[in-house]
Amino acid sequence: MTIPATKRLSPDTCAVLANKIKAWGKALGFQQVGITDIELHEAHEYLQDWLINGFHGSMSYMDRHNNLRSHPDQLLPGTLRVISVRLDYLPETMKASEKVQNNPIQAYISRYALGRDYHKLMRKRLQRLADRITHEIGPFGYRAFVDSAPVLEKALAEKAGLGWIGKHSNLINKKAGSWFFLGEIYIDIPLPVDLPAEEHCGSCNACIEICPTKAIIAPFRVDARRCISYLTIELRSTIPVEFRTQIGNRIYGCDDCQAVCPWNKFAQTSDEADFRARHQLDTSQLIVLFAWTEQTFLAHTEGSAIRRIGYPCWLRNIAVALGNAPSTEAVINALHSRQDDSSELVREHVAWALHQHQQPVSDKY
Repeated sequence: MTIPATKRLSPDTCAVLANKIKAWGKALGFQQVGITDIELHEAHEYLQDWLINGFHGSMSYMDRHNNLRSHPDQLLPGTLRVISVRLDYLPETMKASEKVQNNPIQAYISRYALGRDYHKLMRKRLQRLADRITHEIGPFGYRAFVDSAPVLEKALAEKAGLGWIGKHSNLINKKAGSWFFLGEIYIDIPLPVDLPAEEHCGSCNACIEICPTKAIIAPFRVDARRCISYLTIELRSTIPVEFRTQIGNRIYGCDDCQAVCPWNKFAQTSDEADFRARHQLDTSQLIVLFAWTEQTFLAHTEGSAIRRIGYPCWLRNIAVALGNAPSTEAVINALHSRQDDSSELVREHVAWALHQHQQPVSDKY
């Protein structure tokens, strides 16, 4: 039987290869590359407790195959190490983002979703990195992931030294803040591992205090059912009334906990053209987006992460934001135009929004 090339690599060769992989990764555009082992017992215990408490809400996929999340070698047999990478995505300055969020007639969309969906871009680069490794040592076992399988990406990234999981549950890098995407390659090569990152949140509770819906119920503990990102992206049903006014003008996600984090003073805007805002989604008015037909929605969200929520949820979210907007004739007219929408989900949220402006609504509501 022929012994695979990866089994013949000496420790010295693996050490040299690890350094090369980090250099290749940066040449491909990743800001940082780290390597870790696959021991995730502590992260597994935390996930189990989070799930038992129901903090995942309707995200049933978090509970499915959750054992695979904490056992990479069960997801991909033979896995010995994980290459973890990060890619900055901030498309504009934080001051520009704050200007939009503070304007109640404009739509605020989480900055990661303004441009092209990051999944394909990162997967292609991870594949190129895997191809480069293959060219160097020959065939080896691997699989690349970008939020595409049961993977504990933040726990792995923390172990690989890319940053620490902050009190808001996002990964924070001491020199780059938290505006970045993560990706992984599971490999069967026994590379030397990097030191895990140390936690540097200290006594700061800025993210906890700023959260509009108090979703960060304790340091390092988020109840997704209260999170605006969950309510506007993951939830496909009625948004609980108790959270609607706090949503403000956020129609897709929320960046408050990141924007207030002091470590993001070190964040850099991205040079990636694909992450730049498309179709003026960074400055659009709510009534303009509310007037989109389904065909317009599909056309303007092609290749975007936004499309996954679907057209009814898009209108649902904007209806809530319009309910929180100033009571102008334009806002009222926009809401009335959707009062008899074919979607019951949309009609219910429009009715609530009109009630916020003390406007008459259909007898149904």
